[in-house]
Amino acid sequence: MKNKEIVTLQRSLLHDTEKLLNQQIEMEGKSSAYYLSMASWCQMMGYENASNYLYTHADEERMHMMKLFRYINEAGGHAIQPEITGIRNNFNSLREIFELILEHEIKVTKSINSIVDHAFSAKDFATFSFMQWYVTEQREEETLARRALELFDIIGEEGVGLWTIDQELGKLHAKTAEPGV
Repeated sequence: MKNKEIVTLQRSLLHDTEKLLNQQIEMEGKSSAYYLSMASWCQMMGYENASNYLYTHADEERMHMMKLFRYINEAGGHAIQPEITGIRNNFNSLREIFELILEHEIKVTKSINSIVDHAFSAKDFATFSFMQWYVTEQREEETLARRALELFDIIGEEGVGLWTIDQELGKLHAKTAEPGV
């Protein structure tokens, strides 16, 4: 081809912001893989409702990652597909899974807050505004994780307890799937 032109996009995204957002992409990608692994374990152990809850959650985390991908690229940056390794595949109990979920969601919240703080300090109000969706989403994610974990204390794990918890996780999953919830 003769006189081939290469178009360089103007970037509005700061390099530091792009780096933080790409780190968040990695965190969201690992979250998706982590929840998928947990869902598989739950299904293998017969916790059908817990597995459905986690399969849906894995999809949501991937959607969070994709929102970040598009934002970075649309702002003239370069979103990077992270390498996802080291995902745990076996768990000791259903309770352990939900304890790990809450712990993980708190880490994600801290990461989101760090990006928001950076964007505000850098006067990158577009990224600050974009990240508000994640701030709200993380509050919901933590609340949901806490509610799921509370089921273990309220119901107990003895006798039909685990079966009942799995049933309640199905109800919790259905409620969060409702529009506007």
